Amino acid sequence: MEYLSSNKIAIIDLGTSEITEDELDDDLVSEKIGGAGITTALYEKFKDDDPIILGTGLLTGTLVPASALSIITAKSPLTDEVCHAPLTLDAGIELKYSGFDYIVIKGVAEKPVYLWVHDGVIDINDSDEVWGKDVWESTDYVRELMGDDVIQVLAIGNAGESGSDIAQVCINYWASGDRWGFGKLFGQKKLKLIALRGMGLLEIADPEALIEQCKELLLAVKTGAFAGKKGIAEIPVAIGEEDIKDWIAPLIHRHSSCFNTPYATNTFVYLDEDPGLIKESKVKEPGFLLTDIYSLLGFKKSGISAADSCHILQACAKYGIDAVAVAELSQKAGRTNPDEIIKSFPELKAPVSSTVKGKFSPWAPSRPIFADFGLPADGSEDAKWWERRQAISYIFGIHPIFSLMSPELTEEKLIELVNTGAELEINPEILDNVVAYICK
Repeated sequence: MEYLSSNKIAIIDLGTSEITEDELDDDLVSEKIGGAGITTALYEKFKDDDPIILGTGLLTGTLVPASALSIITAKSPLTDEVCHAPLTLDAGIELKYSGFDYIVIKGVAEKPVYLWVHDGVIDINDSDEVWGKDVWESTDYVRELMGDDVIQVLAIGNAGESGSDIAQVCINYWASGDRWGFGKLFGQKKLKLIALRGMGLLEIADPEALIEQCKELLLAVKTGAFAGKKGIAEIPVAIGEEDIKDWIAPLIHRHSSCFNTPYATNTFVYLDEDPGLIKESKVKEPGFLLTDIYSLLGFKKSGISAADSCHILQACAKYGIDAVAVAELSQKAGRTNPDEIIKSFPELKAPVSSTVKGKFSPWAPSRPIFADFGLPADGSEDAKWWERRQAISYIFGIHPIFSLMSPELTEEKLIELVNTGAELEINPEILDNVVAYICK
């Protein structure tokens, strides 16, 4: 695979510490396109080894608006189905630039390890120094060790190490869209974290044409229904949930976007510093990045203050546990005291209704956001539309939440971009087949 690709698949056997590489076969791309199409195929190929697959979309890390997504594909401990979790912020593109399109992780390490993926090389290193530490400490350790604060870290905390079904793979210091318990799988394999860094370049078949198409698409997207809106608090209102804007407003410091995503889906709140501070804070970590609307809503509906809710979310991220599940289980137990909720982490157990059957993470809202996609007003087509829309995002590498905001990102346009950038001949029939394959 010559274009929009590193042309490499890494197969890592943690049990033997053996790492092998395969080329990304052109026929596989022509048949399965990329992203979840290929991670599903790789999972099926190695399923007897209970693998964890990391993968990128063909458009991940390009100039295409919202091309921020890479994914984890594995069998969920919660649903016993093969599912896909999103890797956003800057982690998705760092995987793409690291020199590998796909990474297959199989086997169980004899002792705790971490993976250092960088510039077309993968190292398996002992993680004795960080096993037992929380997500934040682990992220700090690997960045300080490598002398690079831009390294993207996929890490588990104490929840994953102890085998909790609701353990989450976190991104750097923050919660991720892993609502499948994939953190437990990391822990079972004695895999503490995966550190990602790369300076890779992507070759483009027709760069001038692709750049022009991206500029036109960006112009159309930026004038869409979300124009003038920003931050995580706008989203619940748009999907018919409780308005949290006034509740969270006193804590907001700034909003931030995932890589090349025109809408700032994340909001940074200050907890240990004045939210109105303009100059750089002297506090090492003054706040927390909100990345999941449902965790916020869960604690708010329990009557917990915004500040206390964010402190709980921060503790969840350090512990590496799904905050949505924590909110649900705490509500069932009648817990509203933040200290009591945090102390309860080790005893929390599935099942949780917040994790539903399906292939794609319920982290992304289940209906259109802001925009009109021409769906029936009664909501009868929402579920079917959502599944396909998520499938398209996970195949091409488009931010799963932003895809729910932007009708301008049509399937036809994404096919055109891939064909221009990668010199392929993908058509709607092939795309339909891939969607059916990963959604079966």
